[in-house]
Amino acid sequence: MPPTDTRYRIRVRMTPRAIDEPHRTSSPLELLFDLTFVVAVAAVTDRFAHDVVGGHALAGIAPFLQVFFAVWWAWMNFTWFASSYDTDDVPYRLLTMVQMAGVLVLAAGVPAAADHSDYGAVTLGYLIMRFALVAQWLRAGAADPAGRRTALRYAGGIAILQAGWILRLVLAETGDLASPAQLPSFIGLAVLELAVPRWAERTAPTNWHPHHIAERYGLFTIILFGESVLAASNGVDRALEAAELSGPLVVIAVSGLVLLFALWWLYFLAPVGEGLSDRRHRSYLWGYGHYGIFAALAALGAGLEVAVEQTGHDLDASPLAICYAVAIPAAAFVTLHWLVHRPLIAEPVIRPAAVLSAATAVLLLPFAAPRTGMAAVIAAIAGVCVLMTAVTILPKADREAWTP
Repeated sequence: MPPTDTRYRIRVRMTPRAIDEPHRTSSPLELLFDLTFVVAVAAVTDRFAHDVVGGHALAGIAPFLQVFFAVWWAWMNFTWFASSYDTDDVPYRLLTMVQMAGVLVLAAGVPAAADHSDYGAVTLGYLIMRFALVAQWLRAGAADPAGRRTALRYAGGIAILQAGWILRLVLAETGDLASPAQLPSFIGLAVLELAVPRWAERTAPTNWHPHHIAERYGLFTIILFGESVLAASNGVDRALEAAELSGPLVVIAVSGLVLLFALWWLYFLAPVGEGLSDRRHRSYLWGYGHYGIFAALAALGAGLEVAVEQTGHDLDASPLAICYAVAIPAAAFVTLHWLVHRPLIAEPVIRPAAVLSAATAVLLLPFAAPRTGMAAVIAAIAGVCVLMTAVTILPKADREAWTP
């Protein structure tokens, strides 16, 4: 008798999975897919760190956000599709592996995109990923009559916009798209990309699983925290190559780790799975809002890397700029975390007063850098975030202790 597990089937019908499927977790293929994004995120973080080191962080923000959007949106497209139509058969696995190859091509093109606005390799990587994703949606449309219009809308919208990205690249390469028009054209295409899911699901919503989606976002968040730890470790290595172990190096390295621990703790306080299950109509705000949360974590990794590295090198960036490379992402993460989760959670986990106070304090602390030094400022930023996390979790712990 042939095995009944879909993993051994050459072809199965790509019917939607149940919204309330019990014990739905990330598959080994999804975890492998995420690992390819480790390379892409590391490349984006590294290029932004170079911008901060060179003293032109402001000029590097727009390229960083553009390239990170490409990385984030590629992950988003796969994640929400897989939550609805993961059959885990051979064609599905092969097409997903093609998407992984596209991610690696995109990652290879990050330096050129960030340094010279050359999006050739990034666009090629997107073309590879989109080819596989469109094939997945066409396959879903053929097998699922109830969701056929939605699947075909996804496939058509993705294909048309991919043609738009290729046209943008061609016009930029030939000089027909002037440099001042390149950023507005990028923003326009990005807005249209964000509009495709909303437009496609007007006919019939897909069967994404709320707890599965919450887990997938949590796993990608962990990847970004890991990248921040790696970036800071790279900064430590470069600092030790140029100088001996010093007090400021130890303070900044330990404070950066404590800061990441506090933000990690804060992120996973919210019961996202239940919130998505009860308020599916607010999933767009939550899902799209994570672009800012994820970008803030990637930028924070770059800032911590530079802050550690400067203890052993004389950098072009000023102490104030380096401190703000840590403070702005930290404040953005705290603020966006509250804004994104507030509409989803019936009982707010974080109080608005705590968010506002912490974000304000973090943004003001870098002004003390010329007098106190960077190590003291980074330590104070970590202290503020630890305090906010403690203020958030202690009342909850007290309530649980008194609940019979």
